[in-house]
Amino acid sequence: MFAATWLMKGAGMGRSEKPVDPAAGPVQRFAYALRELRREAGEVTYREMAQRVSYSVPTLSQAAAGEKLPSLQVALAYVKACGGDLVEWERRWHEADDELASRSAVQDAAMAPYRGLARFEAGDQSRFFGRERLTDELERAVRAHRVTAVFGPSGSGKSSLLRAGLIPRLQRPDDPLLRPAALRIFTPGPQPLRTHRRLLAPAAGPTDTWLVADQFEEVFTLCQDPEERARFLELLLTALDPGSRLRVVLGVRGTAWMNTKRGQPVGWSRSRTSPVGGFAFTGLS
Repeated sequence: MFAATWLMKGAGMGRSEKPVDPAAGPVQRFAYALRELRREAGEVTYREMAQRVSYSVPTLSQAAAGEKLPSLQVALAYVKACGGDLVEWERRWHEADDELASRSAVQDAAMAPYRGLARFEAGDQSRFFGRERLTDELERAVRAHRVTAVFGPSGSGKSSLLRAGLIPRLQRPDDPLLRPAALRIFTPGPQPLRTHRRLLAPAAGPTDTWLVADQFEEVFTLCQDPEERARFLELLLTALDPGSRLRVVLGVRGTAWMNTKRGQPVGWSRSRTSPVGGFAFTGLS
């Protein structure tokens, strides 16, 4: 009885899956991408998928639950059932597995006050000390502009500043009326529009949704499709319209900015740059 009921709801009749936040970690990001693949395959049901591969409905469904990384064999079966590229998804799985292993190693030293080469995360706010002035300056910059870029050399700590400095400030503002409707952090990757389109829509609520795009240079270094790149940038820059209910913060390696229309290194028009502690904060109003 129980199994039959589960199959009807989870496989054929369409009980919606619990939301997964791709910014929460490699497991959730991998699960989110699997769900996107299934959606692009026409919302094929788990029952139909199970008929195409040698795995059960519960096993395939759990692979995209975002609770743990599925085995490589199960992940590839999921991808095969959706008609995905097995070579590409094997690479993605290994990347997620490597990131999990790296995080586990970092957690072994979780009580250490210094992270070495590992970046600070939002949960490390209490250990991200000595950077209050820099975080103050960044908070003022992002609240003054609807789109802000944080430039700095590789290894300078941009990701730590965004994640352990700025994000906790945005999550717990002095004025509760400034609390974001949603706060989403992501890295663009090779297919920024395809991967993150859903993140670019504002969440329900009276306040703005904040998008924090770390390692934003990936839009130019990893994305090989000029049309996808241009469309992704267009959607991000809709945040310039207050009616969009979006605000954007970009973490960018280096000191040059790319013109979003022509792809040439130029300074932002209507920009304001504040050199602070080796960083440059540049904003569009």
